[in-house]
Amino acid sequence: MYIFILKRILQSIPVLLAVSLFTFIMVRSAPGGPFDQDRNVPPAVIKNLNAHYHLDDPLWKQYVDYIMNLLHGDFGPSFKFQSHNVNDLILAGFPPTLELAFYATLFALVVGLTAGITASLKPNSLQDYVPMSSAMLGICLPSFVLGPLLLLIFGSWLQWLPVAGWGQIPGDKILPSITLGASYAAYIARISRGGMLEVLSQDYIRTARAKGLSPIRIVFVHALRGGITPVISFLGPAIAGLLAGSFVVETIFQIPGLGRFYVQAAFNRDYTMIMGCTIFFAFVIIVFNLLSDIILVYLNPKLRQQVSRGH
Repeated sequence: MYIFILKRILQSIPVLLAVSLFTFIMVRSAPGGPFDQDRNVPPAVIKNLNAHYHLDDPLWKQYVDYIMNLLHGDFGPSFKFQSHNVNDLILAGFPPTLELAFYATLFALVVGLTAGITASLKPNSLQDYVPMSSAMLGICLPSFVLGPLLLLIFGSWLQWLPVAGWGQIPGDKILPSITLGASYAAYIARISRGGMLEVLSQDYIRTARAKGLSPIRIVFVHALRGGITPVISFLGPAIAGLLAGSFVVETIFQIPGLGRFYVQAAFNRDYTMIMGCTIFFAFVIIVFNLLSDIILVYLNPKLRQQVSRGH
């Protein structure tokens, strides 16, 4: 297992380098610069600012210097928030983003597993069609459409829940979590239904039924572990996607998270903030994918044997 983890870590290094290089090229290829403003700025001031932040150096040198600083854990200064560096902004914005992703994951797991398991117990019946149709609706409805709809219904018309904020008013975390987790709940519902249907058709499940075991015991003791294996393999990329894709929800609900900083950095052409957020999100995605693979290997004896043989 340790060799497997080490291999995955070594494989992630060139991925991070490729992400950093591609982001650097894309950012520097965009028109404008971090110090372009609506009002005219004297050329001498622009020249001094570029010299101060080494933006007048050759591009290859700027990239090499950035990577060298990155190896020391320094994401560089922010061009927009000049009293802060990118490390401070990431540390300030990531906790709300992580908390939002946690609640969205919890919502997706509870709703998705409940719908998927319920549908698998009576396939091709009304008990199957209703949750799966709802899951298809959740897949087709993106967060930038679902969020305003929830705000309109529960925030404006019914006035049951707050329409913005994070942790300031009771209930202000409910709508953002549902908005972010709804599509993932739909995917989990369909994946868990397929996994449970496959397990429930196995011989040992038929044997358990022949012995007279209760349906609840058959589902939750004998079938659930194998049935949710596809969900676990999906969960790593899903959590990473929830973290990296929260910027839309954070913008809609005015949540002071890292995704909102990311959007502001794009509009402000804050090179170092864009680079730092992109690399940080790429690192988070790699970490959660690795954790998902480790859990999957632990739950699947066949994968454990393959890992022990070095495959």
